[in-house]
Amino acid sequence: MNNKNLTQNLTIFIPIIMVGLGIIMIYSSSSIFAAERFNDNAYFFKKQALFGICGIICMFLVMKIPYSFFNKIAYPLWFACLSLLIVLLIPGIGTKVGGAVRWLRLGSLSFQPSEMAKLAVIILLASSLSKKEASKIKTFSIGILPHLIFVLPVCFLIILQPDFGTSFIILSVFFTLLFSAGVPFRYLSLMTIIAGSTGTLLIACKGYRIERLLTFLNPWENSTGSGFQIIQSFLAFGSGGIWGTGLGRGTQKLFYLPEPHTDFILSVIGEEFGFVGVITVTILMLMLIACGINIAMHARDMFGTYLALGITSLIGLQATINMSVVMGLLPTKGIPLPFISYGGTSLILNLISVGILLSISRQCNFKVRK
Repeated sequence: MNNKNLTQNLTIFIPIIMVGLGIIMIYSSSSIFAAERFNDNAYFFKKQALFGICGIICMFLVMKIPYSFFNKIAYPLWFACLSLLIVLLIPGIGTKVGGAVRWLRLGSLSFQPSEMAKLAVIILLASSLSKKEASKIKTFSIGILPHLIFVLPVCFLIILQPDFGTSFIILSVFFTLLFSAGVPFRYLSLMTIIAGSTGTLLIACKGYRIERLLTFLNPWENSTGSGFQIIQSFLAFGSGGIWGTGLGRGTQKLFYLPEPHTDFILSVIGEEFGFVGVITVTILMLMLIACGINIAMHARDMFGTYLALGITSLIGLQATINMSVVMGLLPTKGIPLPFISYGGTSLILNLISVGILLSISRQCNFKVRK
C-alpha cells in the first residue's frame, strides 16, 4: 500500500467511521440505563457525540502541525503528564470512580491523565531513540537505562491508581519500540522476565486481581458474581449469530451486561450486528493498523518512524486486548475499544494520535528509506 493518497484517506475516514459507529452503538446500548439513572435516554449519546466532534476537529488541526513540533515538546509534555499523575494521588483532588482514582475534575470537565501519559511516553521514546546512534542503542546504558528512567515512574504512578491494564499497555509499547530500534533480544528477554515476575506479585497482592484471573479460567464457577459480566458477553455474541438481532433489538444491554456502552460495547455490536458486525470492526482496525505501519515505514526520519510505530502499536494493542477480553481470551482489564467505547479522554486522545499519524504521512514520499 504505497499510494500516499490512499493511505491518508483511509487513515482519515476509518477513525471517523468507527467514531460514528461508536456513537450509534452507545445510544443503542445505554439509552435505557441513561433514562433510569439520569432521566435522559440520550445522556451518553450526546456527550459522546460532542467528544467525537471535538476529537475530529483536533485530529484535523493536529494534522496541519509539522510532527517535528512534538520532538521539541517531548520532555516538557512528559513532565507535565508525570506531574498530573502525582497530583491525581493527592487526597481530595483525584475523583474516585469504581474503586480507582483515575480522574481529575476541572469544573464540569473531567479527564484521565493516564490517557495523556500514553501519548506523552510514546513521543518521548520516539524523540530519545531517534537521537541515538544505532550501534549505541544496543548497549544497556544508552539503549535501555535512560528510557526505563522515564517509563517506570509513569507506570508506577498509574499502578497506584490502581490501573494495571494501562501500565501493561505502556510497557508493551515500550518493548515494541525498543525491539524495533534494535535493542538486543537478551536485554528484552531479561526485562520481560522481570516485568512478568513483578506483574505476578502485583496480582498476588490484590484479591480482586486473583479473582479476575480465576474468573477468566472458569467464569461459570461464579456465574452470578465475578463471572457474570463475561458470561453475559458470551450470551450476547451467541444471540447475535451471523447477522445479529438488529440495531436496538439486543437484550443483553437490558441490565444484564453491566454498563455495556464502555469496555463491553463490542458484545452489543456482536449481538445486534452479529458475526458480520464484529468482523467489520476487526477489518477496520486492521486496515488502520496497516496504514500506521505503512506510514512508519515511509516516514521522512527516524523520529517519524518511531512515533508512527508507537501510536500504531498503542491503538492496535488496545483494540486487541479489548476484543480478547470481551471474547473471554484474556482476563478483564478495563481497556476501552479505541474510537468506539464511551469515554471522552480516550476518544479525543486517540483522534489526536491519528492526527499525528496524518502529519507524518503528509511528509512521506513513500519510497522506503534506507
